[in-house]
Parts: sequence; C-alpha cells; structure tokens
Amino acid sequence: MTFFIQKTSKAVIILSVLHLSGAVAEEKHHEDPTKIVTKAGVSYADDSWKVSGSIGLDEARMINGRISTDGDEWRIGGSWLLPMGIVNFNFSRNDYDDGAYRNNYSIGTFIPLSHFNIQPLGIQLFPMAGYSYNDGEFFERQESSDDILEDYVLTPKTSHGGYVGMFGLRPLSENWSMMGFGGANKGSDDYSGYWVGGGVSYKINANQSFNTFGVYSDDDFGKRDFIGFSYTYEF
Repeated sequence: MTFFIQKTSKAVIILSVLHLSGAVAEEKHHEDPTKIVTKAGVSYADDSWKVSGSIGLDEARMINGRISTDGDEWRIGGSWLLPMGIVNFNFSRNDYDDGAYRNNYSIGTFIPLSHFNIQPLGIQLFPMAGYSYNDGEFFERQESSDDILEDYVLTPKTSHGGYVGMFGLRPLSENWSMMGFGGANKGSDDYSGYWVGGGVSYKINANQSFNTFGVYSDDDFGKRDFIGFSYTYEF
C-alpha cells in the first residue's frame, strides 16, 4: 500500500507516524491510580492538613510522598508502570486514638480491567493486591489482678500478611467523576482489617483538580473514619 502526503508539515507527519505505531499513549483520567505524573497537592482530613506530591522520573517510574503538617503521619514510596498494570511500594506511619500507631511496609499492584475490555456501566475497575508488614502498638484492655478494675495499655504488635481490594472510577461528565474503593487485609498474629470509602472528583482544568472523599477503616491498631478534601496540581 502506498501513501501520498502533500502540503503537510513535518510535525503532523511525525504525530501521524507515532499514532499509527501506538507510541502516543491514550490520555489517562486524572484520578487513574496507574498514571505516572509529576504533581503537588494539599489535603485536609481527620483534623489534619497534609501536603503531597510525586515526581515522574520517566514514562514508567515515579516517586511520591505525603506528610502531615505536624510530621506525625507520613508516607513515601514509588511506582513502576508495566504493560498490564502498576507496581507500588510504600512505607508509611498512621496514628490512632490514645497513642496507638502503625508503621506499614507494603508492595502491591493495580491492574486496570480495561486491558481486558471489562468496564461495566462505564466504570473503570482496578483490582489491587499485595504483601504488607505492620508493626506498632495498639490500645488493649487488660483486667487487673482483682478482676474488678480494668487497665488500658499500649501493646506491641507485628504482622506479615497480604491484602486485596478494588478501586472504581466512573466519569460522569467531562469534569465530574465518582470514585469508590474497598479492601481487606489478613496477616500473622491474628491480624485483620478492612477499609471502604468513596468520593467525588472535579477536574478544574488540564492541570488542576479537586475531590472530596469519605473513608472508614478498622484493624487491630484502631478505627478511623473521616471526611476530607484535596486539591492537586499536575505539572
């Protein structure tokens, strides 16, 4: 087959060749968990302000982090985009009521089911699974020696285990989208937990977005439930 191109700029020719070869990637949704991007943001949830950001090292690798303004809670990690999904690793610390806390080390993946043409009712689904290690202290009730009074103490706990979950994304219009997520984890030393949440995202323009969300989680270290919001700027 022969192609004839007349009065066409070099830029158009190059873009056409890239498009035919598949080198031009489809633009991902701004809330897509497999998107490699450089961005910065601020959020408020659970009575705490947090700043976050990520740096795309190339088209497949990214480092990211988040920290509360008081420095008590933080997360740092990285991502590696593969043909069928993305692999993430994270180190984080979360605080709970009464001085309880949890340090978490995890590695896992998101796999977009759109790769398999699975997108029920226009919902983009991203199953997640991985390995996690937790250590910290939880607030435990203990009976005193006279079996009448009760004491509450912080008890150390460590656990190796895994987690599974799902993230869903449903664009409603050019700017509005709905999100939902949930999952559970199970580990050694009888450790278990789960989390659920959802929210609404609004794309302000090509670089800026805003979302509001609610989260409930419960595990051996404590419970957390809050409503928050975040603003993000993509570079």
